[in-house]
Amino acid sequence: MRLRVGLTGGIGAGKSTVADILRDQGAVVIDADALARDALAPGGEAVARVLTLFPEAAAAGGAVDRAALAACVFADPDARAALNGVVHPIVRERAARIEREAPAGAIVVHEVPLLFETGFDRTCDATVLVFSPVGDRIARVAARSGLGSDEILRRMAAQIDPAEARRLASYTIDNDGTLEHLRVRCAGVWRELEGLPPRAA
Repeated sequence: MRLRVGLTGGIGAGKSTVADILRDQGAVVIDADALARDALAPGGEAVARVLTLFPEAAAAGGAVDRAALAACVFADPDARAALNGVVHPIVRERAARIEREAPAGAIVVHEVPLLFETGFDRTCDATVLVFSPVGDRIARVAARSGLGSDEILRRMAAQIDPAEARRLASYTIDNDGTLEHLRVRCAGVWRELEGLPPRAA
């Protein structure tokens, strides 16, 4: 038996940092974004179908231009749903395989940006939301991507409202201080997770 935990947070909230901290605590972390990147990498399982749907996202050599693809889907819910319909089943199958290979008794943390939007939370034993002030999120995303604040806000709007995510989550980790404060908060949630009985299939 393994405990399945869903970890999420809006763009720029710091969920990858929290995932790293939980990994240091002993979690087996499965990064859905990384699996999606693999599926869209040259030769990846999703490339042909995605480029059929979004030919404008084609790059040299039959690769996917991820920036062009993002521009296609973030402002168009139907396009986003079509993309998710291709990529999410591949990601879930790969994630399930990694989870099956995890040691018995492990706490398996699925880092999933669209945890609640896709219903994956319903398969989890517990869910953890990383919450951060909007200004901090914009600053983080701008620093790593070079996007302007208007585009970042549009991408935020495409995700679940943070207040609703907080209501749905089993635990919330507020990322509004130093890294050391974040580590302390993560440690508290980790202790809670260690005390939970696994019930996921």
